[in-house]
Amino acid sequence: MPVATQLEILDLRHFSARQLRPLLESEAEVWEQRLRWNYRGSTELLLQYLDSRILPGFVALDRGRVCGFTFCVYEGNKAVVGDAYAVAGDQEQALHITHTLLQHLLDLLLHSPGINRIEAQLLLYNAGSVDQSFKETGFTLYPRLFMEYDFAPSADKDALPHNIEICRWSPDHYQPAAELIHEAYTGHIDSLINDQYCSLHGSLRFLHNIVRFPGCGIFDATNSWILRDTRTGALVGMVLCSRVADDVAHITQLCISNNWRGHHLGRTLLRHCMAQLSQSDFKAITLTVTEANHQAVKLYEALGFRTRHRFEAMVLNKA
Repeated sequence: MPVATQLEILDLRHFSARQLRPLLESEAEVWEQRLRWNYRGSTELLLQYLDSRILPGFVALDRGRVCGFTFCVYEGNKAVVGDAYAVAGDQEQALHITHTLLQHLLDLLLHSPGINRIEAQLLLYNAGSVDQSFKETGFTLYPRLFMEYDFAPSADKDALPHNIEICRWSPDHYQPAAELIHEAYTGHIDSLINDQYCSLHGSLRFLHNIVRFPGCGIFDATNSWILRDTRTGALVGMVLCSRVADDVAHITQLCISNNWRGHHLGRTLLRHCMAQLSQSDFKAITLTVTEANHQAVKLYEALGFRTRHRFEAMVLNKA
């Protein structure tokens, strides 16, 4: 395997946004090509953080030229690997640089006092392509699917139970929506991947990140929906959407209350959302789902979603 013979790994905080902009703009092009995702909003936000010199991470230099970077963020006693990306003469060498960067980052995190959990999801990379560093340090790997749906003529709407109504998302739904997320993911495999689901506080933080920040696209309140029980006013389901390109939407959350499982509300809610997105001139929808969540994968496939890409979530509990 050809490798960079003069590869240097340096602290990310020694570099300015100006120095890293070409690399990040290259990565944004890859996001668009591979995942149909306009990543430039996230790029600009990351560049602002880079100029603040607060992000822990590393930069790779090949003969003095910036060729890769990685970073993480700390959330209390947890660290999340935010990104890892490299460019080189060929894909094999780029993966070698990425692996080297990840080794340095994981070594930093494994020896960081007070950090007892590390999470990572690197959507750009095929399952098995960058997992070596994670396997070597004892991570548990969860294969996930990036699925997409290209719009076809819409079908008839599904009927809802007589006491369930569908409403557009409103900021008034924040607290009950977080409670629904926490309830729906109790004991769910995804709570092993993202520990924010394990508490109400974490679920509120997860929801805040979706709505306020562009990491999963620009939140689209107009095309996000909740199901409400008219007898009690309780939220029993929701689907949240973001815009990740001019004509592509991404489902950031779909969940149904445990008490309403088996009534096909997830299917009904998603079909309603798909119909509304089609009327809003979207051409496609994407989403991610854990491969072992067979019921959800079966639902998405039945509605016409197809797997575009398979990647991995990696989790390590140190304590």
